[in-house]
Amino acid sequence: MRISAIIPAYNEAPTVGNVVDVLTRVKEIEEIIVVSDGSTDNTVQVAEKSGAKVIELSKNIGKGGAMKVGLDNCNADIVLFLDADLIGLTERHVRNLLLPVVNGEAAMSIGIFGDGRFSTDLAQKVSPFLSGQRAIKKDILNNICNMELTKFGVEIALTNYVRKNNIIYKKVILERMSHVMKEEKFGWKKGVKARIKMYWEIIKGINLARQR
Repeated sequence: MRISAIIPAYNEAPTVGNVVDVLTRVKEIEEIIVVSDGSTDNTVQVAEKSGAKVIELSKNIGKGGAMKVGLDNCNADIVLFLDADLIGLTERHVRNLLLPVVNGEAAMSIGIFGDGRFSTDLAQKVSPFLSGQRAIKKDILNNICNMELTKFGVEIALTNYVRKNNIIYKKVILERMSHVMKEEKFGWKKGVKARIKMYWEIIKGINLARQR
């Protein structure tokens, strides 16, 4: 089975290189695609230097749209989605995410942070289905309509689809891993504003999923 990794990224130059570096050491992954979602920093250059194929979007279209662009440009049986701002990612994390799907135990795996940082661990314990770390069979993704419209609600759309269709999924604990919080990226004021925008898009994603 061919495996492609897709990383949506918006101004993630400080961290995207480390994520790609880890993926290049996982021999099961044949293709690494970073979708730069209208980035204005050097995300593209960092990702290319680390060994990823980069798709550069001229404007920001949102996380769901960036993931869909990556999906449309990959040739795989299994797709691994990872966030570009991960801290502490290892090859073991990647393989643990892939294993349930590769061995047929589940059609989708969802990575949940554990024993990392309290703030990010708590958020995922409260809302585990918002995790951006997933491995999923591509034929399932091809059946999800309007993925590009979901923005930050894309994870809700994925989870809703597998639940409604009784597709088996599995949670995988990603020990000692976390991500950079928006308040750390942008500062407190801009970070809170970005978080509110994210939550609003998630709510819209939930409503969109309920209509299907």
